[in-house]
Amino acid sequence: MTAKATYQFAGKTILITGGAGDIGKATAHRFAANGAGVVLLDLNEAKMADVAEELKEYNVPVATFSCDVTAADDVAKAFSGAVQQLGQIHYVFNNAGYQGVFAKTDEYPEDDFQKVININVVGVFHVLKAAAQHLRDAGGGAIVNTASYAGVVSPPNMLAYGASKFAVIGMTQTAAKDLAPYGIRVNSLSPALIGPGFMWTRQTELQAAVGSQYFDANPKVVEQQMIDSVPMRRLGSLEEVANGVAFLMSEEASYITGFNLEITGGQ
Repeated sequence: MTAKATYQFAGKTILITGGAGDIGKATAHRFAANGAGVVLLDLNEAKMADVAEELKEYNVPVATFSCDVTAADDVAKAFSGAVQQLGQIHYVFNNAGYQGVFAKTDEYPEDDFQKVININVVGVFHVLKAAAQHLRDAGGGAIVNTASYAGVVSPPNMLAYGASKFAVIGMTQTAAKDLAPYGIRVNSLSPALIGPGFMWTRQTELQAAVGSQYFDANPKVVEQQMIDSVPMRRLGSLEEVANGVAFLMSEEASYITGFNLEITGGQ
């Protein structure tokens, strides 16, 4: 895992939800390589432990907490434990999420719609509120919420996910206004065609399986259809997403709040 060694986060601590996932892992490496302590929150304890083991090479403090972001008590306990182990939290990457099934609107399963909203909206709210309270009491800091390009362009067959990410962008903009008096910056990041990897492959396979007019039934053809929709004809990378988070957290972005940064493979 490569990262720019500028060390502008030395002595700081970042808390990352969804820390066992691809984007969480890439961001953890990006910050640890630049001197930050890292707190990982996730329900997948085994994968989270693997990420923590990888971070040892940077010789920075690392803590892990099993956490269900849909449970406010879980989130509060994780924040409390993080402060006890690592001290003040300076940055929060509110990244945990669930993509949901791919289906046409008239066929979308109600239980999955509710699950997507619980994780991507209610869960993001729980973390955003806990982060706001901690950073307010600590004198300021920065929060980045993971939205999605799906919350900008409304892709077909992703009703719940698109709706949830529109909500994240809206929450970001309101929270940025509410928290600015406390010296807390709140921005969002909207990845789109990011890969290669599990999420990219899953997305193309599920879109192909829907049987809509927008994509071919062959996942390999769908891959090319999606890439052809990007002006630069390429995927974005996990490292580019992590670099976007790092920029929004950094002093170089100290004037930016309420902004949605799109990481879309060149769009």
